Amino acid sequence: MRQITARLKSGQDLKEEIENFANEKGIGAGVLVSLVGGLGKTVLRMPGATPEKQVVREWDGPFEIVSGTGTISKDGCHIHASVSDANGVVVGGHLKSGCIVANTVEVVILVFDDIVYKRAMDKETGFGELDIT
Repeated sequence: MRQITARLKSGQDLKEEIENFANEKGIGAGVLVSLVGGLGKTVLRMPGATPEKQVVREWDGPFEIVSGTGTISKDGCHIHASVSDANGVVVGGHLKSGCIVANTVEVVILVFDDIVYKRAMDKETGFGELDIT
């Protein structure tokens, strides 16, 4: 097992940068263990999505990331995050592209070198779901 720790800077896209780490570092299987920082814009897919009906919401910040978790692989990432606004109101969901870093975000990923995560189409859900080899 190894770790990857990175600091993102203002203006970067959170999801795209995590996907870039997966590709650049050759991550076959990993888990997002820490996500700390702020977003100027947040884009999340709401729970209950099907391939035909997905509700994606966008909010302009500032927001503080209060949690983040997910499976990370160069074959696809599945990340959930929760953010808090200035009043302490928390929203969460499936992380989408368009979440823009404000100031900084610290990302810590644990990498498992003995397995590989892939995404395989699941006929029941209609989404690419986790396949472990």
